[in-house]
This record gives sequence, C-alpha cells and structure tokens, in this order.
Amino acid sequence: MTAREAVATVVDPELRVVTIAELGILRDVETDDRGHVTVTITPTYTGCPAMDVIREDIGAALRAAGHADHNVQTVFAPAWSTDWISPEGRAKLAAAGIAPPGPSKSVTLTIAVRCTHCGSPETEQLSRFGSTACKALWRCRTCGEPFDAIKAY
Repeated sequence: MTAREAVATVVDPELRVVTIAELGILRDVETDDRGHVTVTITPTYTGCPAMDVIREDIGAALRAAGHADHNVQTVFAPAWSTDWISPEGRAKLAAAGIAPPGPSKSVTLTIAVRCTHCGSPETEQLSRFGSTACKALWRCRTCGEPFDAIKAY
C-alpha cells in the first residue's frame, strides 16, 4: 500500500464517518528518494483538539503499511475550507445525519439547512456550537428532530 493510500484511510476522530482525505484535512503526502514520507495536514480550525489524535493515527497507518520513516507537518495557510470536503465526504456526512455545509463562497448568512431526517428546509439553529466546535446544533420544525450541521468556513 502506498503512503498516500494508507494515510487516506485515517478516519477523523470527531466525525467518525469520514476520512481525513474526504474531509479535506489531508493536504499532501510526499515520499522522497530515501523512502521518507512527509504528510501535510491542515486543521479545520486553529486549535482543533483532534489534531494530536489525527497525527498519531497517521503515524500508525503509515507504520502498518511499512512506512516507518515519516513525519507529519501541520500548515495553516491557506486556511481549511468546507469547500475541501469531497462529494463522497458530503454524502457520508448526510447519511450519518450530519448536514454538510453548502459552498463557503456563497455563504454570508446561513438562514436554514435541510433536515437530515426528513429533508425539510423548515429548520432553526438551536446553538452555534454542537457536539464539536466545527458543528452547530439545529432542529427541524417539521419533524422536531435535532441534528448537527457542519459550519461553513
């Protein structure tokens, strides 16, 4: 298994239904002539508490695939954007009941998101902060069910 393939299987510890590649956290994987692997990642926001776990999981995935000589570097520029979530990642989030964000470039104010249970646009934000800092808590006015929504950045 290549280093990139190994790292691409690492699951995000807070959004366990998507990999770091699908979430867009994985920026690059380079292997030099000596076999040293450098993985570049960008957190969803500065201070994300999951980054230590992600770095450890990347190391474990690389070692399991036979790439013991590696390092993981974190870069903050350009800043992560919800636009980096892959179509597969968006589909997995929606299937898990987490509303994926719309394109960040068109977002100036989020008035409502579609309910992940019934699809209704009649929703309201209950809290700007959900189960993790990158999610907000919403409730559907049609079916009454609460759900998380990824914040657009």
